[in-house]
Amino acid sequence: MKAYINGTEVSFEQGDTILKAAKRAGVFIPTLCAFEPLKHTPGSCRVCLVETTLPGGEPRIVTSCNTPMQEGMQVNTRTQKVRAMQRLQVEMIFADHEQNCSACARHGDCELQALAQYVGLEHNRFSGMQAERPVDRSATALVRDVNKCVRCMRCVEVCRQVQGIGALTMDGVGLEAGVGVGISPDWASSSCVQCGQCTLVCPTGALAEKDDTDKVLDYLDNPAITTVFQFAPAVRVTLSDEFGIPRSTDVDVTGQIVAALRRLGADVVLDTNFGADVVIMEEGTELLHKIQEKAPLPMFTSCCPGWINYAEKHFPEILPYLSSTRSPQQVFGPLAKTYLPQKMGLAPNAIRVISIMPCVAKKDEAARKALSSNGVPDVDVVLTVREFARLLRRQGIDLASLEPSAFDNPFMSDYTGAAAIFGSTGGVMEAAIRTVYAVLNGHELETIEIAPLRGMEGIREATVNLGEGNGEVRVAICHGLKNARVLVEQVLAGKSPYHFIEVMACPGGCVDGGGTCRIKNDYLPQAHVRQQALYSIDKKLPRRQSHNNPQVQKLYADFLEKPNSPKAHDLLHTHYTNRKSSTFRSVQELWDKLTLAD
Repeated sequence: MKAYINGTEVSFEQGDTILKAAKRAGVFIPTLCAFEPLKHTPGSCRVCLVETTLPGGEPRIVTSCNTPMQEGMQVNTRTQKVRAMQRLQVEMIFADHEQNCSACARHGDCELQALAQYVGLEHNRFSGMQAERPVDRSATALVRDVNKCVRCMRCVEVCRQVQGIGALTMDGVGLEAGVGVGISPDWASSSCVQCGQCTLVCPTGALAEKDDTDKVLDYLDNPAITTVFQFAPAVRVTLSDEFGIPRSTDVDVTGQIVAALRRLGADVVLDTNFGADVVIMEEGTELLHKIQEKAPLPMFTSCCPGWINYAEKHFPEILPYLSSTRSPQQVFGPLAKTYLPQKMGLAPNAIRVISIMPCVAKKDEAARKALSSNGVPDVDVVLTVREFARLLRRQGIDLASLEPSAFDNPFMSDYTGAAAIFGSTGGVMEAAIRTVYAVLNGHELETIEIAPLRGMEGIREATVNLGEGNGEVRVAICHGLKNARVLVEQVLAGKSPYHFIEVMACPGGCVDGGGTCRIKNDYLPQAHVRQQALYSIDKKLPRRQSHNNPQVQKLYADFLEKPNSPKAHDLLHTHYTNRKSSTFRSVQELWDKLTLAD
C-alpha cells in the first residue's frame, strides 16, 4: 500500500500508524508518550500532530501515534499550523510541570527539554500555573515526584506489561492527575518491588532513584573512614554508555572504573565478581545437598533483590524454595567487614562498603535488617550506574579519558569468567552448572559454554547431563517478572519439572537493570550487545569456573572452612519474610481478573 509523507511516496502495511510509517521512512515526528517497545500508546501527550488529507477529503490535524495510514493519504509533518499546534501543546505540558530543571535527576537528559527544542519553543506563555504536590520519598530506593509527571503512562505500561505487577497507576483527574500507587497510601506500602524499570522509561524526573552521591563524598572526605568499593559484573559493560564510549560486544571498562575510583580517593577497590564466585560455591553446594537429601525442588536462585521482593510480596508460598545464599553484593559486604580487615590489618568498625550496581533494588536490599550485623548494615551505600556517573562528573572525572588501572588487592579482587556472566540472564545458572559438574565428577565440564542457557527468550529451559552415574538436572531461566510468575505458579501447582530455576527481575538481567543509563525514546535497545560483552569477558579470562578462583580457595582455607559451613552460613546466608498484605491480595485478585479479561 502507498501513501505520501511530505510529498514523498512511502509504503506501509495494514495496521501501521502514521508514526510507524514515518519512522520507517526516516521522517522525524516529535513524541512523548509514544513508546514503541510497549504495546499500548495512550495518545495522551498530543504532541505528535500531523496534517492528513485523504483523496477527495479536507485536511485534518491528527495524532500520528494512533492514527492508521490509509491508501493514498497525504501526510504533512511540518506545516505552519502543525508546528504552531505542537508548540502550544508543549507549552501546556510545561505549564503544569515543575520547571526547576537544574535540580532534576534527568537534567540534561530530559525528553521534555528535548521536545521543547524539537518544536521550536522559545518562550512559555503559561508557566507558573502548577499546583505543588507532595513528593513521595517513602520507598527505600525510589522517589516519586508527581510535580514532574507528564502523564505519558509509560511507567504504568512497563509495570503492567513487562513486570505483570501493576503497582503504578494514573491517579486523579485534570491538573491533579499524575503517577500514583493505586490504593496504597504511599510507595513504600505498595506492591512495588523496586526493580526500577519505571525509571528507565520515565521521560522526565518524575520517577528516579534516591541520590546517595553526597553520602559517598562525605565518606571519602572523612579520614577516620576506610572506604571499600565494589562494582558489579554488569557495571563494566553499561557505564560506558554514560560517557559516550562506543557500545560493542567487546566493551569492558573495568580498568577505567578502578582508575576512576582511585582518582576519587577510594581506599580499597574490589570486585563484586569475587562475591559472585563465592555465591556459586555456596548456592551450588546448597543445590547438591537438596538433590541428595531429596528435599522439595526446584530451588530458585536468590541473587536478584527485585525477584526476592516479588516473592515476599506477591507469592510468599514460594519462599521455602528460594536458595538461602545471599546475593554477590551481600556476600561481599560481611566479608569486607570481617575477612578483609583481618587480612589487611584494618579496623572493622571504620570500614564503609560502597557498592556500584546496575540495580535500583540493591539499595533496598542493603537496607534489609536481615543483612546487617548488630544493627550495622553489611553494605553501607549503593550507587546505581547513573549515580556513579553523576559522582564522577561532579568531581570532573571523564571515564573515557582515563588510562585503565589494575586491581592490586590479593584477597577479594580476583574473579573468573563464571562470575562475569552473572550480569546476564542465564549467567548464574551457567556458572552454577560449571561448578556443580566439577564437584560431582572431579573434572571440568568439557563444553562450559552451555548454549541452551544463553539467549534473550523470556523463559528458557535445558537438561544438563551431570556425568556418568549422576543423572541429569533440568533447569529453567526467566527474566522479567511477568515470566517469573508463569514458573512460580507452575511450582505452586505441583507441575514443575525443574530442579533449579534462575529468576532475574529485569529484562535481559542486570545488563538492563533499573539503575543503568537511560536511552531517550527507547527501552532495552542494548541488552544483547551488553550480554555478548560479558560473554566476551568470560571467554578471555584464564579461569572460567568459580571453584578455580585462587582467592576464593584461600577464603575457604583461611576463614570459612568449606561451603555451607556453620561460619559460611552465618555470614553468607539469609532468610525471607512473608510481606503479602491483605491490600496486595485484593489488588492481585483484581489484576488477575483484568489479565484474564484481556
